[in-house]
Amino acid sequence: MSRIDQAFARCKAANRAAFIPFIMGGAPDAATAQKLLNLLPEAGADIVELGIPFSDPMADGPVIQAAGLRALSAGATLKSVLQLAQGFREANPETPLVLMGYLNPLYIYGYDAFARDAAAAGVDGIIIVDLPPEEAQELEPILSQHRIALVRLIAPTSVPERLPLLTQGASGYLYYVSVTGITGAAAASAISIQHAMKQIHATTSLPVCVGFGIKTPDDVRAANHADGVVVGSALVKKIEETKSDLNAIAAFVSELAAGCQR
Repeated sequence: MSRIDQAFARCKAANRAAFIPFIMGGAPDAATAQKLLNLLPEAGADIVELGIPFSDPMADGPVIQAAGLRALSAGATLKSVLQLAQGFREANPETPLVLMGYLNPLYIYGYDAFARDAAAAGVDGIIIVDLPPEEAQELEPILSQHRIALVRLIAPTSVPERLPLLTQGASGYLYYVSVTGITGAAAASAISIQHAMKQIHATTSLPVCVGFGIKTPDDVRAANHADGVVVGSALVKKIEETKSDLNAIAAFVSELAAGCQR
């Protein structure tokens, strides 16, 4: 079993959703980002998503956009994000690490080189926001060769028409975007999430996680019938507000993670 499979199996045995925090790689600087990244598992993260900063994001709200710009201003690159991943893997041999970003940095880096270096750094999966399945034929087999899961996004507008296409070739888990819009948007209702989960699970055996618009422990509890719950903007905002206070971040992550218990 992959680290991702093992994480979901552990959560299922404990009757809880997987808690998946997102932070931006390299923000506010590389050294601080490494400390923030490494504390997440002990604070309650079951899987960690690490953002690849990009100058022209299309799905990120203002909080994550600003964090990406801070990272880029501090010199972050895809290579330095992979160095963060390697540092995380050395400190946390079991917790899955999934990168999240846009296709352009991977294209410039080179698909083969990226997959090779990401696997060597201990990366378990990647979410590429602007890569639809119709255009993934070149990258997908390269990732598969290096045992890196390609986690697909499913939007509310994708259900149910595009589900068969989106689930084909997906691996690791599926990321259900609970609202139509950017990260940090208003939360979807628990009823709408439950309805979407039922439709998606009828199409695939992969775990389905929900994100976008989940900001508070109450939001996490409302979504914990999913296989996993992702919190990004609220955590990135907390990092900025506390000036990366590690104790405050750990406490916030633990509070959010507690909401995953059913």
